[in-house]
Amino acid sequence: MITAAIITGLGLGSMYALLALGFQITYTVSKTVNFAQGSAMMLGAVLAYTFSITLGFPWFIAAFISILLCAVYGLLIERFLVRPFHQKGSDAWLMATVAGGILVDNIVLFTFGKEPRQFNSELATQTLDFFGSGVYAQQLIIPVVGFAIALALVLIRKYTRLGKVLQATVQNPDSARLMGIPVVKVVAAAYAISAVLACIAGMLIAPLFSVHSDMGTLFGLKAFAVAILGGIGSASGVFMAGLLFGLTEALVTVYFGSAFTQIITFALVIVALAIKPNGLFDKATLVKV
Repeated sequence: MITAAIITGLGLGSMYALLALGFQITYTVSKTVNFAQGSAMMLGAVLAYTFSITLGFPWFIAAFISILLCAVYGLLIERFLVRPFHQKGSDAWLMATVAGGILVDNIVLFTFGKEPRQFNSELATQTLDFFGSGVYAQQLIIPVVGFAIALALVLIRKYTRLGKVLQATVQNPDSARLMGIPVVKVVAAAYAISAVLACIAGMLIAPLFSVHSDMGTLFGLKAFAVAILGGIGSASGVFMAGLLFGLTEALVTVYFGSAFTQIITFALVIVALAIKPNGLFDKATLVKV
């Protein structure tokens, strides 16, 4: 039972981490976050279901199209719901992204339907023996993919031109602009990457949960809690916080029951932030004067 709970927790934690990394990327680049991130996750799951199950596309083609469309969704969020307000120094982007997410949820509700649908997948039904416990293959794949994506982001940030452009924009947007770096396009790219991460999380978790229009609401809220808990300025901290949150949630469910999962988990988050307001893994920033 403990082994199965740990595997489940790592799967959930990796999914929360991917969503939370989306918050982290946009925050570090532009000091804004996309509160429609949960809707991007839901959109990824719904699109993958539509292309793969309803239209019968091969899985890889359905996944590629879903990722591409979610990247466009992220660009639209940044262009119309964030940029007009952020450029004027207004914080109205916060409410605009919330409203945008609600709008998309309702559009999907009326087009996709309100009934939850099961995303049938062999990996979600195939049981494997893992240290004496039966777990679904999908549960093992999620943390592997999560770690791989997190590692890829680290390598891209350190060793590619895109990573250096992102770092320059984060450190000093004005200097980056003077150096010819298109800061506006970099911020837009960050939002596209954020939505893609949410899409991947949605596609990975969809076979283990039912697909419906409001599936991203609670996941998005938990992911934002993870981003704050890990220290939203630290990518590694956010990922570690995601795993910790998922493991805690799974273990609480096993020992106390699902009725207490949200109560105990969020209570622990509040306590942790009361002790370390900047997050568990974030480091204090030194400001030179």
